[in-house]
Amino acid sequence: MSEEILVNVTPRETRVAVIENGMLQELHIERGWRRGVVGNLYKGKVQRVMPGMQAAFVEVGLDRAAFLHANDIVRPAPVANGEAVETPLPPPPSVPIMDLLRDGQDVVVQVVKDPIGSKGARLTTQISIPSRYLVLLPQSKVVGVSARIEDEAERQRLKSLVTDLAAAHGGHGYIIRTNAEGQPAEALAEDISYLARVWALVEQRSRDAAVGTCIYEDLTLPLRAVRDLMRRDVEKVRVDSRETSERLQAFAAKYMPVLAERIEHYSGERPIFDLYGVEDEIGRALDKEVPLKSGGYLVIDQTEAMTTIDVNTGSFLGQRNLEETVYRTNLEAAQAVARQLRLRNLGGIIIIDFIDMDDPEHRRQVLRTLEKALSRDHAKTTVYEFSPLGLVEMTRKRTVESLERQLSEPCPECGGRGSIKTAETVTYEIFREITRAVRQFEAARLLVIASPKVVARITDEESQSVAELEEFLGKSIRFQADEQYLQEQFDVVLL
Repeated sequence: MSEEILVNVTPRETRVAVIENGMLQELHIERGWRRGVVGNLYKGKVQRVMPGMQAAFVEVGLDRAAFLHANDIVRPAPVANGEAVETPLPPPPSVPIMDLLRDGQDVVVQVVKDPIGSKGARLTTQISIPSRYLVLLPQSKVVGVSARIEDEAERQRLKSLVTDLAAAHGGHGYIIRTNAEGQPAEALAEDISYLARVWALVEQRSRDAAVGTCIYEDLTLPLRAVRDLMRRDVEKVRVDSRETSERLQAFAAKYMPVLAERIEHYSGERPIFDLYGVEDEIGRALDKEVPLKSGGYLVIDQTEAMTTIDVNTGSFLGQRNLEETVYRTNLEAAQAVARQLRLRNLGGIIIIDFIDMDDPEHRRQVLRTLEKALSRDHAKTTVYEFSPLGLVEMTRKRTVESLERQLSEPCPECGGRGSIKTAETVTYEIFREITRAVRQFEAARLLVIASPKVVARITDEESQSVAELEEFLGKSIRFQADEQYLQEQFDVVLL
């Protein structure tokens, strides 16, 4: 599988696209005025402890107070024979939050989820700091290995190496990332040394900084993309900014010299995203319907509580029988769903309504196809078996807003409902409002201001109704169209 990373840099916005086999799979966006805060460390102050919720609100200098749950708070290590005993993270939620935090207390916290919608950021005190090959766990002594490193001998080699190296740098805990597979001891030692320097700086700033100060900030999007997304199967990283490409090359030369030569500056006349059709894909990623090559299609609905995906056969008739047609459509849909989840960055609870299949083996194959397609997803996903209703429930870890929420806002016409009242409905609302206003206030004449479509309907199709209303009320009614009014808006003015 060929993979490329494209970096598009403009003064106020940076975008990173991951291309696999010529198709856009992931899109990451960072805007200068609204950088994400996931991974940042802050010196915060507990604003209010909420025992009923087992949580606290913490002021960290963001627009809204952030949320810290008791499960995300590091407990003091238990002591046995005068020595602290290592406990796995996260610890069991057995201690009441009132025993862990108090109002007004200073606390060092890390953001694990950006503010989304009306919710503040989600925090933890279980701090982790990533580097190229490792993740530092300063409050732990456990060394873990990514599950994506499957070779048992390699897992043991890495764990042994990192355990020995960690003992010489404070004995902190580490998670060995997938990128560490096959790396020599020197590369891992350099990472541990780098993380030790970072943690020493964090400890110093946490003592000296004022409340509400960011004491550690994660890398900018282009540097994070190289650190987190660049693997051995990435053929090229193309950057359309010379300054950014030089910065990425210097970063890569220091931390991943073997891959540094794959970063290149793109100087073509044509915009880099146009060259790969990325702009068109972004536009399609905002549509509810996703066409499948077979003629079927997906319908994706993102709500506050969950995302639902409906699979339809559409015009696909198949070659053999109905069961085979449904099976083939569902196999294609499973791969398309995995891609759309990554591309649209959909998270939380996801319900997939595949077309009903009678054959249990077909169901198993569709689930296997979905799980295999999700294996390249960087976000943690969990897929469950078909439910009695024939639905597949799954979860995908969400840390930032979805692509739609980043690029779009609720429609001013419908307020985000996805539909608006018909001109006929608004017409009868106007008639009721006229009757209500005349009974409540004295007026000789009335002026109704509404959208052109509503006024046209009233004057054309409801002229008889208007005449009857004027006679009933004994008032003159005039209608005025205004282009500035949305279809559901109107005003009844008493003259």
